Amino acid sequence: MKRYIDYSIVYTVSAMIGGVFYREFTKLNDYTAWTTLSVVHTHYFILGMMFFLILGLVSMNINLKNNRAVFFYNVGLNLTAIMLVVRGIVQVLGFKVVSALISGIAGIGHIVLGVSLILILLDIKKGCIKGGL
Repeated sequence: MKRYIDYSIVYTVSAMIGGVFYREFTKLNDYTAWTTLSVVHTHYFILGMMFFLILGLVSMNINLKNNRAVFFYNVGLNLTAIMLVVRGIVQVLGFKVVSALISGIAGIGHIVLGVSLILILLDIKKGCIKGGL
């Protein structure tokens, strides 16, 4: 449980850093249009902080076994968030880059995140059945 709460704290700080970076970077570059930088904050809060906070509470009653899925969940979430930041910086600075490359890497992050989420949920289900919940 402690590890999941620690993850939750790290993602809370990451969300706050993402929010401050969005605000200050767009202000510094006098950018007022929408950018993907604006969703890094919410991705880290919901998929990071809230997910691991709930997982920590669930793990108090259920012995979760699939540590590999949690590792890949972290990889998928951070890969997704990094690509949101990269795309946002590209949008704000107006660089002409291959958008398909950024989308492809972000897509891989989303796939890893989605598969890991399913594996974690199946592990919770298995724990509920074994624990008689």
